[in-house]
Amino acid sequence: MQSQGKLLIIGFGPGAMEHITTRALEALRESEVIIGYNTYVDLIRPFLDGQEIVRTGMTEEVSRAQEAVRQAEMGKIVAVISSGDAGVYGMAGLVYEVLMEQGWKPETGVGVEVIPGVSAIQSCASLLGAPVMHDACTISLSDHLTPWETIIRRVEAAASADFVIALYNPRSGRRTRQIVETQEMLLRYRSPQTPVGLVKSAYRERQDVVMTTLEDMLNHDIGMLTTVIIGNSSTMMYEGLMVTPRGYQRKYTLNTVEQPLRPHERLRTEAEPWSLGAMEARSAASADAASAARDTQIAQPAAEPALRGASASTGMGPQGQQGAGLPAAQPASGSTAVLAAERPAAVEGAPRAALAVPHAGPAELAAEALTRLAAGGKLAGEAASRWLDAAGSGVPAGTQAAGAAAVRTAPEPGRKAPLFEIGVSPGVGNKKFTAAQMALLAQCASEEGELEYTPEHQIILRVPTFEPDQLVEELRAANFIVVPIGDVIKVKACDFCNMEKDDAVPMANHLQAVIGGLSAPKETSVALNGCGMACYGAVLEDIGIVYRKGGYDLFLGGKKFGRNAHPAQPVAEGIPGDQIGGIVERIVAEYKEKGHPNERFHKFFKRVGVIQGFRHVDAPVTVEVNPVCGD
Repeated sequence: MQSQGKLLIIGFGPGAMEHITTRALEALRESEVIIGYNTYVDLIRPFLDGQEIVRTGMTEEVSRAQEAVRQAEMGKIVAVISSGDAGVYGMAGLVYEVLMEQGWKPETGVGVEVIPGVSAIQSCASLLGAPVMHDACTISLSDHLTPWETIIRRVEAAASADFVIALYNPRSGRRTRQIVETQEMLLRYRSPQTPVGLVKSAYRERQDVVMTTLEDMLNHDIGMLTTVIIGNSSTMMYEGLMVTPRGYQRKYTLNTVEQPLRPHERLRTEAEPWSLGAMEARSAASADAASAARDTQIAQPAAEPALRGASASTGMGPQGQQGAGLPAAQPASGSTAVLAAERPAAVEGAPRAALAVPHAGPAELAAEALTRLAAGGKLAGEAASRWLDAAGSGVPAGTQAAGAAAVRTAPEPGRKAPLFEIGVSPGVGNKKFTAAQMALLAQCASEEGELEYTPEHQIILRVPTFEPDQLVEELRAANFIVVPIGDVIKVKACDFCNMEKDDAVPMANHLQAVIGGLSAPKETSVALNGCGMACYGAVLEDIGIVYRKGGYDLFLGGKKFGRNAHPAQPVAEGIPGDQIGGIVERIVAEYKEKGHPNERFHKFFKRVGVIQGFRHVDAPVTVEVNPVCGD
C-alpha cells in the first residue's frame, strides 16, 4: 500500500454507460474504496471489480466526505462518486471543506483529483432540444442547507434578468411549497406561456420528458429526480422541442445563403448597436455635442448679462454657499436642477462635537437603551429605579448586569443565534435532579429554548446562543454531566439500587470520563448494570457491562429495537475491575477506526467477525412477523 493516499472525486453523469467519461471509468478501476449514496452505488455497480464499497443514505454527505478523507489518509485510493458533475451540487466542495478543516496542504497532504461529468442541466437540455443556448443559471430549491429567503431572492434576480433557469431538487415529500412559490415569483416577470421542460431520470430506465408552460407546470409530476428548465423571453416551442435563440438573427439572414454583412464587417461596432461598445460610442457623441453647444453659448456676447443676472439671483458666494436672506433661483421650464429649498434641511440643535461619539460595545448600548426607557416611563417599578440609579451614579448600567448568568453577549443586528443542542444529566447513575439544577436548566432554556426528557434519564437542552462554551461551563459548575448529541458514545447506567449497591459506580464514572461523548460511526450505547439482576437492560445495548460477584461480564452487539431485535452476545465473564475499562476503551477505539459511516455497532461486529479477540456468533433466527394491518 502506498504511503500517501488519493481522493478521486468522480462525476459519472446521468448514469448511462455511454455518458460516463473515459477518465471517470479509469478512476473507478484505479480505486480501492468506493464511497457514495446508495442509489449512485447501484448505478455504477456494473463498472466495479471487487472494490470495497461504503454506501450511505440521503443527508449523509458529511459522513461520506469524512470517511473518504480518513481512508485516503490511511494510504488508500478512494473514489467519492456523484451523479452529474461532482462540482455542481456534488461532493467536490464538501470534500475540500473537510480537508480545509484539517489544515490540508496540496504539497504534503493526500492527492485530490476532481473528474468532471455531464451535469443535469446539460443532459436534460439535450432531451428537450436546445433550451440553454443563451445565458442560464442553476438554482437548487432545497432549503435544508440554504435559507429559503436567499433562494427565492435568487429566483427573482434570475427571473428579472431573463436568464434561462434550471431548477434542481424542486420538490420532495416534505418540501412541497417551494416549487409553488417559485412559480408565483416567475410569473411576475415571465409570460404564463413561457416554455418549460420537465425531465425526470434523464438517460435512466424510468426517463420521462414533459413539455409544458410556466402556467401549467404544476399540473405535472415533479419530484426530487426531476430537473425543471424554464425558458427566457425568447425561448420557443417547435415540433415538440424547446429552443432558445442565440441571437444570430440580429446579424444573419437564416433563410438565405447570401448574407448582408461580409465576414470582416460582422464584428464592427456599427453592426452591433446593442453592444457595450456601441453604447459608449453614442454616449461619447452626445457628450461632444453638449460641449459644442456650451462653447457656442459662451461665444455669444448677448448671453452674458442674462448669465450674470441668473448667478446673482441664486445668492451663491465664492465657495458655493447660498447667501443669507437671498431667495433661491427658480429654474427655467424643463430644467432638471435641484432647488436649494428642495434639499433636505440640516438637523438643528446638534453640536458638531457630539458627532464624534466613541465606539460603544453592545452592553453599553443596551444599558443606554434601558436607561432611556426608564427615564421615559417605559419600565415600571424596580426595573426603572435600578437603571435610573445606575445612570445617576455614573456607573455604566451594563456593568451591573455583566455577572448575571442569563446575560449573553449581544449579537450583531439582524444576526440570528445558532441553535445549540446538548444532553445533560445529574450523573451516570444518579437520576435525581436538584431544585437548583432544574431552575438553572429553565433559566438556560428561557423562552426561546426547549427541554426534552429522554428514556436514558437525560435531558436534551436546545437553545439559541452565541456563547455555547459559557453555557457548558455554567452547567458543569452545577454538577451536570454535559455531552454532545448525535453520533457519539453514550455511557449510561442503572441507579445502583438507589446507590445502595455502588461497587460499580467508580467504573461507570471512569467510562464516562474516558469515552463519554466521543464521536462514533453511529450513536452507540455503553450501559452498565450494578448487579446480576441486570434490571436496567444493559444486555440489550450495543455494549453491555454487568457487575457480578466482584467481576464484570461483557456483552457485545445488542439490538434494542426493531422486528429483529436481539440481546447482545455474552463474550466474557468475570473480567477484573482493573481490566474491564481498558477492554471497553479498545473496543470503542477499533469501532471508531474501522466502522463505516452510519454503521451500527451490532452490524460492525457481525461484519468484522472479531473485536479485540471476541468472536461474533450469529444470533438465532427470529420469528417472522407478517402484519396484515401494518401493526
